[in-house]
Amino acid sequence: MNTEETNTPRVPLRINDEECRRLTGVMEIVGKRWSSGILLAVGTGAERFSEIERRVEGLSGRMLSVRLRDLEAADLIERLVEPTIPVSVRYRLSQRGVELMQSLQPIARYARRWEPGEDEDLPSRSA
Repeated sequence: MNTEETNTPRVPLRINDEECRRLTGVMEIVGKRWSSGILLAVGTGAERFSEIERRVEGLSGRMLSVRLRDLEAADLIERLVEPTIPVSVRYRLSQRGVELMQSLQPIARYARRWEPGEDEDLPSRSA
């Protein structure tokens, strides 16, 4: 059976160190608490700080500021400052962020369907 028949993307049999580091880097950024929620909020139309804060339940304004800076430094989100009075700031996905959303949305759908059983807890966040 080929990959087209199974709809499974082709994955190389071996992954070299550089590829592994790149994948780990992406997963570390997206895996930080709140980052994926912020990316999903911005990717689905939230542009202003207050809109993002409202869409991502439980996220504090302080942590939103920290994560927005992280995501901007990773070139996943762009911060647009409009020179109005008062200054208006909007956020949007960068091209890299748009590309990441193609992978993140199916993972988010999977996460919504996945629920731990009665005897199974969510993975711990110890590390």
